[in-house]
Amino acid sequence: MRIMGIDYGDSRIGVSVSDPMGWIAQAVETINLNGSTSKALQRIYELAQGYSAGRIVVGFPKNMNGTIGPRGEKTLEFIELLDRKINNEENGIEIIKWDERLTTVAANRTMHELGVKTSRKKKLVDQIAAVYILQGYLDSLKNL
Repeated sequence: MRIMGIDYGDSRIGVSVSDPMGWIAQAVETINLNGSTSKALQRIYELAQGYSAGRIVVGFPKNMNGTIGPRGEKTLEFIELLDRKINNEENGIEIIKWDERLTTVAANRTMHELGVKTSRKKKLVDQIAAVYILQGYLDSLKNL
């Protein structure tokens, strides 16, 4: 079973997917919202079907003190919409909230260390953050 990772943002959504064994996360794409959440949800649904994802891990932003702020509230709304879009009688895809604190910071640091040009950073940062989210989840499963 493959697992998808999602980094949800105001203007873009980063998507990653695990290998079939569930060991390694890899970047898939960045979905531009362009004011249309429904189109983004449709694309996520298509990707989940295409990769036969049995689980979707969504980065859940918390404040550094562990509380849920405005960004977290928006993410909860997105998760509800995603659940309604992808889960019906035919699909039973589990959606998991995963603490994403500092994943974007780590993604930016990685791009800087790799020498990624500024013009490409905007497109890649969300994908890399989605990889960090998913890889953190996959690594936690190994420690069970």
